[in-house]
Amino acid sequence: MNGVLNALQAASRLLAKHTPAFITAVAVATYFLPDMFSWVRGNAQTAVLGVIMLSMGMTLKGEDFRILLSRPVDMLVGALAQYTIMPLVAWCLVHCLGLPKPVGVGLILVGCCPGGVSSNIMSFLCKGDVAFSVGMTSVSTLVAPFMTPLLMACLAGESVDVDAVGMFKSILIVTILPIAVGFGMNAWLGRRKAYGEALKVMPGIAVLGLAAIVGGVVSAHGRNFASSGALIFAGVFLHNSLGYALGYLVGVVARFNKAKRRTVSIEVGMQNAGLATVLAARHFPAMPEAAIASAVSCTWHSISGALMAGVFNMLDAITSAKKNK
Repeated sequence: MNGVLNALQAASRLLAKHTPAFITAVAVATYFLPDMFSWVRGNAQTAVLGVIMLSMGMTLKGEDFRILLSRPVDMLVGALAQYTIMPLVAWCLVHCLGLPKPVGVGLILVGCCPGGVSSNIMSFLCKGDVAFSVGMTSVSTLVAPFMTPLLMACLAGESVDVDAVGMFKSILIVTILPIAVGFGMNAWLGRRKAYGEALKVMPGIAVLGLAAIVGGVVSAHGRNFASSGALIFAGVFLHNSLGYALGYLVGVVARFNKAKRRTVSIEVGMQNAGLATVLAARHFPAMPEAAIASAVSCTWHSISGALMAGVFNMLDAITSAKKNK
């Protein structure tokens, strides 16, 4: 039994370390073999995202929420940056680039979603403020049922019919409920050794879940990517890159230290595009490009987050080398 658990933990570490490559490989494979993830539809897609959010909730402790209360200014700055920069940058890109309505809806939806669940890992890898990262992700996720539908109604409501109430319910079901269950499990079982060992497997399960969501969208709408793929990726790339840059600038203006600036940059740039993908498929079924834009974001954000962590670490190495001369 211990041998099986050790193998699962090793596989989880491997998947977490190579998340971008794995998700990209799944997306490419599914494009040519769409039946692989044809089962990831509707309720199955929602359930997969629920498992991902459950894995996040299982890592939360009462101490994390005490951190939120002890650092209200940091959390306020982070939340304002999260829900102003990415939604407005998406809206500007849609209009400046003249993106088609379905692609624009997908990009705006990604911008209106909370921070990505893998951003905490990236913050850790680049020596950011991990507690601040967890706090920002938690706050943005907790207010997402209100902020995401509201922002979508304001920024995309002019051109599409946004079911704000339905979106509110969807976010409650696929984010807040599983996070609450995970938090309850941690509070109840957190001190048990077996629970701690099982928890080490959850990062790998979360990565598998993200890959399944991306695979499901590619399976359903991959053919449409051939006609609008370059345009979608251009929008996703600019949106994500500007998020990193403007997030870092917010940290500079707020006079945060280096670790906090890096954390804000990654938290703002990396969105929960998995949630956006599920919401797009559920609430905008007549616009398959919206789900594709969200799925491309899901894939690219994982890749770019790892690249950003690498860039920050490279800058540290260069600075250290200069000091040692």
